[in-house]
Amino acid sequence: MKALAAAALTIAAVSFAAPPAHAIERQHHLGLGPSLGILSIDGKSTASIGGGGSIHYAYGLSDQWNLTIEGGSVVVAANQKQDFEYSPKNRPSTVDHAGIGIAYVIDILRWVPYVGLQGGMYRLAGGDALAETLFLPGVSIGVGLDYQLNRQFAVGVAGRQHFMVSKLDTYPSYTTAVLRFEYMWGY
Repeated sequence: MKALAAAALTIAAVSFAAPPAHAIERQHHLGLGPSLGILSIDGKSTASIGGGGSIHYAYGLSDQWNLTIEGGSVVVAANQKQDFEYSPKNRPSTVDHAGIGIAYVIDILRWVPYVGLQGGMYRLAGGDALAETLFLPGVSIGVGLDYQLNRQFAVGVAGRQHFMVSKLDTYPSYTTAVLRFEYMWGY
């Protein structure tokens, strides 16, 4: 019985000792970070992989919901050349994206997980292997985990699966992963 009481007290002490996350409505978040992008292209045996960067802004509509705006650019294939004269001209060297949406935030501890949905526009450009610059509408689903260092700064990781809805047959998958650095104000 004493062991059970001691375990219950230990669990309660650890639970109540965790510092609050301080995520509240009307809070602004501005951040940036390096990103990794992976683009699958129909007819290409390997994915196009590259690095880039992203910037994001979020506004706390409530304790649980954030308005999100994000933009990013990834060089998925620098200096690529066609393998042969008749290969398809559908291989961009750069993918840019901009989106706006909403995220559900679980802000009970310093670790803040979230999931979100965005709609936006994609620009595929560059290289000898793309016939012309493409502007494509799309949607994305994202998940992330931030750690709030204090009331002003957070670090985290995020992943986003993008769907270029008008060219899903040509570009069936575009995935980005971001290491996030964030400044917060307005609480």
